[in-house]
Amino acid sequence: MQPTFVLVHGAFANSFSFAPLQAELGLRGHRSVAVDLPGHGFQATFTRAYQAPQDPEGLAAAPGSIKGVTVADNAAHLIGILQRAKRNGPVILVSHSRGGITATAAANARPDLIDRIVYVSAWCPVRLDVGDYYAEPEMAGVDPTAFASALAGNPAELGLLRVNFRTGNPDSLAAFKAAFFADGTDEQFLTFLNTFQPDENLDAGGSADRAQTATWGRIPKTYIRLADDASLPLALQDRLIREGNELTPDNPYDVHTLGGSHLKWLVDPAPAARALGALTTLPAPSGQA
Repeated sequence: MQPTFVLVHGAFANSFSFAPLQAELGLRGHRSVAVDLPGHGFQATFTRAYQAPQDPEGLAAAPGSIKGVTVADNAAHLIGILQRAKRNGPVILVSHSRGGITATAAANARPDLIDRIVYVSAWCPVRLDVGDYYAEPEMAGVDPTAFASALAGNPAELGLLRVNFRTGNPDSLAAFKAAFFADGTDEQFLTFLNTFQPDENLDAGGSADRAQTATWGRIPKTYIRLADDASLPLALQDRLIREGNELTPDNPYDVHTLGGSHLKWLVDPAPAARALGALTTLPAPSGQA
């Protein structure tokens, strides 16, 4: 039966990010569903203060719909979509970036709904919580303060993380481009930046959301490395692969590599669509459901 690709976005993103990839998958004969996690897409908060001319004080104080959303909420929402998709046949769950946290949590809870799980330069925490990986050598070249100049409001007071992606600050824009899309044109970068939403939830998961051997560990899994990713460096991607393989040595990752930055694969989706399409013919590893 034809599988359904279920696509899970990363931080500050939404289902809109996957439109070019879905078009390419569709033209290759593949079925896909792009997810909006709670507080994303048309559930996101875009205040008038975020419009031009901006109202910085209003932007810093406005409440946001994503306040209080947790990884558990995201996973429950995703599981509901997986249940519906599974009625139509096999499901290949594909996550990007921070979306990997939600995908892993869902896989821990309902491995029966997922025929293959795919991480595209995505978080799959195994030995540490996501926040703790930032103190590890593999993340030494990532500047955690890159967003600081565009931060709007106090996260502790707002109950969410808010970034002004419509800033005109050249230093902020340069930091965003270097982190996400250094290999894109300025026009491509600004276009993608305008698909981002300003708010993201604060919960990045805890030890209970790390990959679990008995559930997540029995799902066939693929990792697609992004060779030029400055946001989730290749060394960290390789560490996550290694830790996952050590957790489930009888069910190792099927690993592929694409050139490009954190966002390039979404803007130029043909290579990714080819790689994902090839997964529909892969058999399950020996002993796996």
